[in-house]
Amino acid sequence: MLAKDVMTTAVLTVTPETDVGEIAGLMLDAHISAVPVIAADGSLVGIVSEGDLIHRAESETRRRPSWWLRLLATPEEPAERYLREFGRRARDVMTKDVISVTPDTPLTEIAAMLEKYHIKRVTVLEGGKLVGIVSRANLLRGVASWRRPGGVRVDDSALRALLLAALNEAELPMHLINVTVTSGVVEIWGVVDTQVQIDAARAAAEATAGVVRLESHLVCRA
Repeated sequence: MLAKDVMTTAVLTVTPETDVGEIAGLMLDAHISAVPVIAADGSLVGIVSEGDLIHRAESETRRRPSWWLRLLATPEEPAERYLREFGRRARDVMTKDVISVTPDTPLTEIAAMLEKYHIKRVTVLEGGKLVGIVSRANLLRGVASWRRPGGVRVDDSALRALLLAALNEAELPMHLINVTVTSGVVEIWGVVDTQVQIDAARAAAEATAGVVRLESHLVCRA
């Protein structure tokens, strides 16, 4: 699946001059955790998330950096921190370095980005313009909407090849495992090291279109 298959396209946005209080109200009313910031020419210039608004003067949650951090700070850092805590416009508090993808970015890549950068969403750009957002919730909806493949007839030899590839991907001890397929009924024989490996083999069969039934004869080493 690709970004365009799950992304939210009806995205609420703000301008660089939008008031911080208005942004907070918009996020609360719409039950969202971030809003992209769009310039007059339609380009994406930043994003304001919950994380950008949690250390604010209004809520008395300003950061109190330790003395040694103040000594190590560059001349701009205190001013930047003050602007994020007291500034009233989106451009004062927004995150400028926005992680973005294209509509054709695979979900596997997006999931890796969310994990790598410790973020909750990525913006989707096409031709430099915002066309959607993919959030963790969008990925969860993809999981929730999955249904076990049914009514699909796959040639037994092709089905066996698919299962062997899946078992190999799970790094099971393939030299100790054999798979047979007869009219879509899969039998897996062999010896593995742990119950988790037996469960992984079951998951592989359950996720493969064309499997009518699984009969597992896998056993753990004594």
